[in-house]
Amino acid sequence: MKLTEIQDLIKFIARAGVTEVEIEQKEFKITIKSEMPKGRGKKDEAMVQTIQVPAAVPQAMVAAPVTAAPAPAAPTAPAAPDAEEVSNLIEIKSPMIGTFYRRPSPDKDVFCEIGDVLKPGDTVCVVEAMKLFNEIESEVSGKIVKILVDDNSPVEFDQPLFLVDPS
Repeated sequence: MKLTEIQDLIKFIARAGVTEVEIEQKEFKITIKSEMPKGRGKKDEAMVQTIQVPAAVPQAMVAAPVTAAPAPAAPTAPAAPDAEEVSNLIEIKSPMIGTFYRRPSPDKDVFCEIGDVLKPGDTVCVVEAMKLFNEIESEVSGKIVKILVDDNSPVEFDQPLFLVDPS
């Protein structure tokens, strides 16, 4: 893997919001970790760890230090609901890593909006993973009170997507 490829990978990971990636090939193993910002205005800092696997690895590959470019600042989250309101809400979470879409295709209407009443089995969104579009269905009934993810955004496994009021 060339130095420019590693740098491009670091930039891609920072934009996607992933916290850790590990790649292992015959000649080497690389782990890229990104720490999430602890406060507003701070930027992600990426740490790259390259581990040499006992094999014939080109010397230029091992000797070249990798400097991580700072990632763009994370968008600020909207104001959170009161603690009392959150305690009775149910989260609909992403079952996989992928890209979140609120509509089945760009020319169609969104699956659901804030205020819509759901029942188990209703499709709430689509998560694309490796060119497969997976419909995410609600497992709960209730009213959608908040959509936590922007359309066309990367999501991680078990990331909350919607808040639903079951009452």
